[in-house]
Amino acid sequence: MRFGCHVSIRNGYLGAAKHALSLGGRAYQFFPKNPRSLSVKDFNRGDAASCKAFCEENNLISVAHTPYPTSLTPSDDKREITIKSLKNDLEIANACGSAGVVVHFGNPIPGEDPLASYQLMIHMLNAVLNDWDGYCKILLENNAGRPGSMGTTIEELVQVRNLCEHPEKIGFCLDTCHAFASGMWTGKNWDELEEKGTELGYFQHLTAVHLNNSRYASGEGKDRHANIFHNGHITEEQFTKLVLSPVMKNVPFVLETPSEYGITHGEEIKELYEKWGT
Repeated sequence: MRFGCHVSIRNGYLGAAKHALSLGGRAYQFFPKNPRSLSVKDFNRGDAASCKAFCEENNLISVAHTPYPTSLTPSDDKREITIKSLKNDLEIANACGSAGVVVHFGNPIPGEDPLASYQLMIHMLNAVLNDWDGYCKILLENNAGRPGSMGTTIEELVQVRNLCEHPEKIGFCLDTCHAFASGMWTGKNWDELEEKGTELGYFQHLTAVHLNNSRYASGEGKDRHANIFHNGHITEEQFTKLVLSPVMKNVPFVLETPSEYGITHGEEIKELYEKWGT
């Protein structure tokens, strides 16, 4: 099993990898640059190469996460900078040896036919990936909206990937809180979700899991993370079924859980290994 958490790059890419390992993790996530900006970063390639080598030596897997302003359905004036920013994220993550760059599924374009939003997503992904030749992939993450909202079904995720010009450069990241909030996963329907995802080809391309509990009940559409074994609506039994599912074999689980309740990521990773780890 590979458990870990999101870590800061305050001390560089190598520093982030070392910090992840010191917490007991075998996987981690990081922002490749300022999480509040779409600016292109002229990154330290030597630091990135050292990070990659360290991860290989210590059997660490990482994924990157795009900055908060990143959207696959941006306004007209943000499209070019978003494409450049995503290409920059891929370049940095690839240099660090990461498996992929997580990006949230798009949102509806105000005042437009819903189909236009999906078409724009596909256009954006094509523009980013057409000349990308690295092994790092774009990882589409499911949204946390109410049931029926855009980006909350396996069918949408798979279909957008299938319709892109280079689906082989796209994978998925499953956020458990988002899935629970949207009603994709109610905590009681894992068998059905596993069967559907396998049939549609979703789990075959699942590259990472954001392992988060939910502070609100399933179907409420609220993206409020809780710690795995504390203060959440997803039970330990429900998590056990997901984490130990055969379709999750070799997929890294990365915590994005809160720290304000007195539980550190190091403590939480230790709990995960004690419960499910080998």
